[in-house]
Amino acid sequence: MSSLNKIIVAAVLVFAGCAPQVQKPIINCPGWKSVSEAMSALKIHSQEILPLKASGDCHLRYYAEGKKYDENFPVKLWINPPAKIHLQGDVAFNPKGVVLGSNENEFWLSVRLKEVDSYWWGKWNEQGGYEKVKIDPRKLLEAIGIAEIGDEQSWSLTNQAGLSVLTERNEQNSITKKIYVSNCTFLISKIEYYDASGRAAVVAEVNNYEKVSDNFSVPTSIKISCQPGGKNEDRIDTTLNLKSVKGANLTEEQERILFTRPEPEGFKHIYKMGEK
Repeated sequence: MSSLNKIIVAAVLVFAGCAPQVQKPIINCPGWKSVSEAMSALKIHSQEILPLKASGDCHLRYYAEGKKYDENFPVKLWINPPAKIHLQGDVAFNPKGVVLGSNENEFWLSVRLKEVDSYWWGKWNEQGGYEKVKIDPRKLLEAIGIAEIGDEQSWSLTNQAGLSVLTERNEQNSITKKIYVSNCTFLISKIEYYDASGRAAVVAEVNNYEKVSDNFSVPTSIKISCQPGGKNEDRIDTTLNLKSVKGANLTEEQERILFTRPEPEGFKHIYKMGEK
């Protein structure tokens, strides 16, 4: 090989990312030392979040009548912790083509998409465990940083590849939830929700945190995959890419409009969610 050819090959390798890489120093962060320390930190983090508003984009992949659909649409999001959330998506020139919401007592989801014209709602006190709540805005709230902890005694703590892994078990000693937290940033990177068969039926992955206040950062990339029963035809993948995340000063009227369950008018299908 001539000298010129060697130079050309070397240049190609560099631009292709195949040149020898400079090794970055490995940062070893110790993480939390106990479940009590972890629970305390997560609770403090949850309490520090302020009312928020954001805009962004949503990619929704779902199945309807045996056919897979992909939808991309802009969204607006409002949050008033710990329980109030309102997300609406502008689909096919309908500013409320998708609406997801909750307050302290109820939750709801309305969808007007291809082959889907449905409204779901329920009362929190009528629901069962994680796997029984098919529509659960609290999973989005948790992904943003408002973690539900419950009884500290039901949790254990392990360390895994730079992550603190908190595992929740029920009275039957079955895993119900895992929270993965970076040992260096102490921010959540993933949450897994397990069904009765021991399978992670819902997985929320978050990254690209943006600082909103001195004490709180919000993930701007959120992906929630739901596959109840392990069937592809039931799978729903939702990816949110948030922009312009900022604090919100909501008036009483805005709170009423955003966080009160709307009546299900004009929908082809209406479903009440709850234990049977």
